[in-house]
Amino acid sequence: MAMREVTERDIRASFVNCTKGEAKRLAVPKDLAALPWEDLDFLGWRDPGAPERAYLVTESGDGFVGVALRLASPHAGHVRRSMCSLCLTMHTGDGVSLMTARRAGKSGQQGNSVGAYICTDLACSLYLRGKKEVGLGGRLHESLTLEEQIERTAGNLAGFLDKVVA
Repeated sequence: MAMREVTERDIRASFVNCTKGEAKRLAVPKDLAALPWEDLDFLGWRDPGAPERAYLVTESGDGFVGVALRLASPHAGHVRRSMCSLCLTMHTGDGVSLMTARRAGKSGQQGNSVGAYICTDLACSLYLRGKKEVGLGGRLHESLTLEEQIERTAGNLAGFLDKVVA
């Protein structure tokens, strides 16, 4: 279920919850050709110039769907364990963040948004495959196969995107 390689043009055209002008100005990863596409179920990245912004692009039908996200302010001063609602990876500290997406269309223009707790670095695909380490207790042992875990993550992502587009 690897994601097919996406171009900057595809990325900018995919966004459903921001204006064309906003999509034109957002920071796209510079190293698209170097990404491990065979290990990615979706493309997610943080904006290096605006750390409270993140973006997520995934395949949908014959095209791509992208959403602009905002990270909630972290809770400083205490160690906590949190689970990503997409890949179910456990993180300590600020490894999981509440990310909100403005809803698409008129609802979003009225200020409505949806949120989910997601790996702060948006590296869910790499955690699932063991390509990126979380640390002790990060990935719980499951009886599901990797393919089933990938399917579950894709389903969780689709559920979140359905709420953005609805």
